[in-house]
Amino acid sequence: MRKTILIAGVFSSLLLASCSPTKSRVDLVLVHGRFDTLDGRLPVAEAVAVNKGVVVGVGSNSAVLAHFTASVTIDLKGAYVLPGLIDGHAHMVALGVSLSTLDLIHAKSVKDVDELVQKAAKKFPAGSWIRGSGWSPAIWPGPDFHADKNLDSVAPGDYVFLVSSDGQAIWVNSKVLDLAGITNSTPEPKGGKIIRDKRGNPTGILVGSAINLVAEKMPPPGEHEIENAIMVAADTCARYGLTEVQDAGISERTLRAYENLDREHKLKIRVYAMYDGNDTTLPDILKKGPISSRDGYFTMRSVRVDMDGTLHSRQAALVHSYSDDPASYGMTLMSGKSLENLTIASLSSGFQVCTEAHGDRAVNVALNAYQRALKIAKVGDPRLRIEGADVLLPRDIGKFEDLNVLPSMQPARLTSDMFWIERLLGARRVSNYDVWKSLLDTGTIIIGGSDFPYESPDPRLGIYASVTREDANGLPGSFADARRYFSLSPDALADSSDFDRGFFPAQRMNMEEAIKAFTKWPAFGAFQEKEKGSISVWKDADFTILASDLRKLPPRDVLSDHILATLVGGKLVYASPLWKNVSFETPENN
Repeated sequence: MRKTILIAGVFSSLLLASCSPTKSRVDLVLVHGRFDTLDGRLPVAEAVAVNKGVVVGVGSNSAVLAHFTASVTIDLKGAYVLPGLIDGHAHMVALGVSLSTLDLIHAKSVKDVDELVQKAAKKFPAGSWIRGSGWSPAIWPGPDFHADKNLDSVAPGDYVFLVSSDGQAIWVNSKVLDLAGITNSTPEPKGGKIIRDKRGNPTGILVGSAINLVAEKMPPPGEHEIENAIMVAADTCARYGLTEVQDAGISERTLRAYENLDREHKLKIRVYAMYDGNDTTLPDILKKGPISSRDGYFTMRSVRVDMDGTLHSRQAALVHSYSDDPASYGMTLMSGKSLENLTIASLSSGFQVCTEAHGDRAVNVALNAYQRALKIAKVGDPRLRIEGADVLLPRDIGKFEDLNVLPSMQPARLTSDMFWIERLLGARRVSNYDVWKSLLDTGTIIIGGSDFPYESPDPRLGIYASVTREDANGLPGSFADARRYFSLSPDALADSSDFDRGFFPAQRMNMEEAIKAFTKWPAFGAFQEKEKGSISVWKDADFTILASDLRKLPPRDVLSDHILATLVGGKLVYASPLWKNVSFETPENN
């Protein structure tokens, strides 16, 4: 029988998996570190013992070495260790694909995009698909700009398919429009929009569900391509210190790829997957029930659905119209009744529901649907989630805690959205955007994520944004910055405290909350608090090792704090070149 005991002492505090008069042989011991355990029984430790992928001892150097002898001992030389960082909302296949396609994130103009597409066209034979992602809607020259003809001029013989930075719009050329049969007589699909010129001709920009008109005609990636994309993404995540990613919305084909990789032990990091609620195979998935691999590298017990689109594309459903487009309120992509029914069916099959809702109207519809579903399903611990929760009605903030619904938010996105968000929401509503502290003050928790590849997978950016509400350049560092760089109305600028050291700085998290948002809280949001989220006995030996203590750094220095190594299940899955400063020793050398 497993026993856990706590030996308290100023210098020799120790949490043990078992008590034995002789030293226990283990696989790995890490010593001389600064372990931020997030375990209230022993918040700070110097050493950890690991056996068969789980933590079996936590405490001071002398205490751990007195109780364990290891096959490998690592001297951390003062490095800072966190429970493995978790991204609570991301897209693995999309990241893997994006790393193999054109990166348009830094394109500041149509000309920049043209040059990148033209270079790519020269590398491939005529008739190839040129894919890219990351372009910003801000670079559109105007409603009559023919994006398709523009791309025709630089890649006349190819199919060009470019995804926007928020994933809610595509920019294609005439060859792609012709393939999809999109003309001036093509009707607008429900939940989507074909951007047209004054004569009604398509311009090559498709928004929302209109993307499917093209996506349905694209050659699908093969099983090997999907598996390769996942492995490429996992390598990238490990470099950024991520030990788990919660993959938001996988298809049946992606599920098969994950199962293949898991079976062959090729997954480098852990994945908690949400099945695409729009997939026609959902009833079969619910019937089969949740999936969890024996070694804990792959789990699927959630369903992800979309209630609306993003604010970038003006598809987020708002109670009041967009300030710069009084005729537009965004759109809901499903009814509250449909979400209620899906939630009941999912919970009854053991699946959590994660609803993507960005606008205040969409969030309100989702919360009300959840409330009705919970009365019928009567599940003891459903942990329903709202993914996004960007704009909230003040009266809905407390509903998250009241209904035990978890907000899953992407802090780093604020640092790009803040430059234009007031233009869309207006001075009165802009303060309702990303109200992290207001939510935390009700007693709820926040699951932190990135939404990569639409934002960077680097969790340091999310932690930094959470504690500063500033971008990497320190904007807005003052009220003067807000006046100079932001598109703000006089009403929004009425109170200088709203922009004194951050964008509405009253909504900042403290460092403790920010760290938990990328460790403990996403673990709870995935029903995994018994396996991860803190450095504790019998939990997975998932660690993110950094050079410096995040709690002691000036906030700006968080962005440059070196990620030295990533361990998953006690295995080293990433080592920085700086890791050479850390020595590997046998027990006899200690």
